[in-house]
Amino acid sequence: MKESIIQKATEMFLNLGFKSVTMDDLAQEMGISKKTIYSHFKNKTELVQQTAMTMSDIITCGIDDIVGLRKNPIEELYEIKRFIMVHLKDEKSSPLYQLQKYYPKIHSSLKKIQFECTHRCVAENVKRGMELGIYRDNLNVEFVSRIYFTGVTSIKDNSLFPTEIFSKPQLLDYYLEYHLRGIVTPKGRKILNSIINSNQE
Repeated sequence: MKESIIQKATEMFLNLGFKSVTMDDLAQEMGISKKTIYSHFKNKTELVQQTAMTMSDIITCGIDDIVGLRKNPIEELYEIKRFIMVHLKDEKSSPLYQLQKYYPKIHSSLKKIQFECTHRCVAENVKRGMELGIYRDNLNVEFVSRIYFTGVTSIKDNSLFPTEIFSKPQLLDYYLEYHLRGIVTPKGRKILNSIINSNQE
């Protein structure tokens, strides 16, 4: 039952926002009593925390699985982007913004986990790209992986990138191309262009 509650809560939080969804909404949606929910979670904050951490675990494991396939590093980043879009369902309500505003402690610990995962994955990606000659050989790996994380985090900020102007998938596409064009060699640019062209077909 606990897993079912987390699953349904995740879906509702992503679609409607962490603040907007009440325990009553969740109980009604699941056709169970609030008492049943409270028998597994002492309050909404605990439910939000477990939901956020479960979501984070799913994404981290999924990214690790993609990295484990040892694809071409440019393809790998596009594969990760696709995977994240499927799991975050276009984040219609900017749930991360609500999480940051109403549950700052949970947001802060989630951001730390996200940073460690992204930093590790991008650093490895950059090193492999340099070895394969598709990324420039004079890159500072620490700088590139940290600036990548900073960019990905910033484009999620609705006040900087309002959804009325940009859709989330569009933003991720723009950002990924912007990031890659700055680090590829002519050989890498050919791979990047072919991926972009095939995505547009």
